[in-house]
Amino acid sequence: MAYTAEPLITKSVDDSGDAHFTVRWSPLQKVDKYTIVRSVPAVAGIFELYYKDNHHKLVRFYIAKVWIGGLRSHLRRITDPLLNEDEKWQKVLDERTCYFRYSVCQSYKDMSDVLYFFSETIYPNESRTDNSNRYPGISVHEISPDKIVDI
Repeated sequence: MAYTAEPLITKSVDDSGDAHFTVRWSPLQKVDKYTIVRSVPAVAGIFELYYKDNHHKLVRFYIAKVWIGGLRSHLRRITDPLLNEDEKWQKVLDERTCYFRYSVCQSYKDMSDVLYFFSETIYPNESRTDNSNRYPGISVHEISPDKIVDI
């Protein structure tokens, strides 16, 4: 059965005030400027970048939220060799097969909460990002057509 659900972040808040987010990811796609232009919307959201290591295992090397400029332009800017100015990024892009996926979200505060949850789960005790301070608890459930779940 084909994956047809739109990549979208949704939220529910329970009686205790905790927020429960569902991140429905887009299918994983190879980084390519033409693919990005054709398939990624020019709206706010979060995205992840992966590369395949020497054992063909996917390794996430970047996760971010995008508000101004939209997902399409931001992904193009950081993955296109003609637009990217960071040597470290370029080395990964040149030496590895890279992939991306995204999920759309129209609330900056919701994106902040989701990214905070991922950061605290993936990089505990490193305080890489802040949450919106609206909820006493935050949980995230991921739905991925590629069965790639980070948490």
